Amino acid sequence: MKVVGLILGGGAGSRLQPLTKKRAKPAVPIAGKYRLVDIPISNCINSGIRKVFLLTQFNSVSLHQHIGATFRFDQFSGGYVRILAAEQTPDSEGWFQGTADAVRRSMRYFMDEAPDLVVILSGDQLYRMDLKDVIESHLISKADITISTKPVVREEAAGLGIMQVDKYSRIIHFAEKPGDTPELNELRAPLYEEERYLANMGIYVFKTDILEKLLSENTESDFGKHIIPWAIDRYKVCSHIFDDYWEDIGSIRSFWAANLALTDPLPSFSFYDMASPIYTHMRYLPPSKINQCDLTRCLLSDGCIITGKRIVHAVIGLRALVGEGTVIEDSIIMGADYYEHGKTMHKSGVPLGIGKNCTIKQAIIDKNTRIGDGVVISPEGKPANEEHDLYWVRDGIMVIPINTVIPSGTVL
Repeated sequence: MKVVGLILGGGAGSRLQPLTKKRAKPAVPIAGKYRLVDIPISNCINSGIRKVFLLTQFNSVSLHQHIGATFRFDQFSGGYVRILAAEQTPDSEGWFQGTADAVRRSMRYFMDEAPDLVVILSGDQLYRMDLKDVIESHLISKADITISTKPVVREEAAGLGIMQVDKYSRIIHFAEKPGDTPELNELRAPLYEEERYLANMGIYVFKTDILEKLLSENTESDFGKHIIPWAIDRYKVCSHIFDDYWEDIGSIRSFWAANLALTDPLPSFSFYDMASPIYTHMRYLPPSKINQCDLTRCLLSDGCIITGKRIVHAVIGLRALVGEGTVIEDSIIMGADYYEHGKTMHKSGVPLGIGKNCTIKQAIIDKNTRIGDGVVISPEGKPANEEHDLYWVRDGIMVIPINTVIPSGTVL
């Protein structure tokens, strides 16, 4: 059976700004050394799906560079990760208008593989899934469409797409973000004694002919909002329940929390599972060097030089430089794309990395930032959302944008 994977690169990622101001959402770094897009691609590879298409349009240069440098299959495996960017054609001159529109306008490329099934995944979620289980469930139920669903509590259900299923796991109703309303009461999953609801994970398995027919019959632009609700009354749409860790990285707060949760002694999601590894770009960096520092609950990536005072509950990215006396707490430091090799290359004279005697709390420091000595970075006393030349505050988290220069002595 031929199966292809489609990974949706997503929209402008406005809720993740400023991290998505100069990069696509799937290209945002996670866990120090990976990119978000590595997750769905690795799930495909580990599940035996080796022909993968990535649909992109916004700020896609860094995403293209990462894919080109990382996912190179040998000539014997026949696999690939192929990028399909939004393009002008005689039939369409605009950008992708939504998830369904992106797939519809890209069909002519992946249909060349003559697949029996098409697996559609999101490019901005953190989870580990054996997609063979979803495909097996799809075949056993003889479904036209299978949707992966996640059991969630009522508080989470109000803001998600919720599926109502019958005793045969067939989906009979779909509500997009129903809120805490009487409608939500009717969507409760009957197979759980405790109150649970089945949320749409944005992971779909389609029979290829059904997908083609569906997207020609319905010209709406989005799967979750338009296509799936419309298909439920016309096709056999079934649920495959996934009751394991899954996190939608849709906001600065969820991104910050998901990263820092990886520092737990036994995290809900682990990058240490070698039976299903997460693949990423091999950079051949040296081991990290700790000259002196008290580190507690940290992820420390390759190529770092740490001479700080204390780092607690933090993710430290590639090539990060932390100066003497610096304290970092509850923060993500994304590191750098290069070394300066002892010579400051910026006109400001501020070296790459974090200087001496700095204090950084509850923050995300994007790549290639230059932070001088004695700088204080904290959201304390600031509004939950604020934009400034040197920083943004989003969801109560301080974010220093990529390539920012912060002079010595600055208190933010």
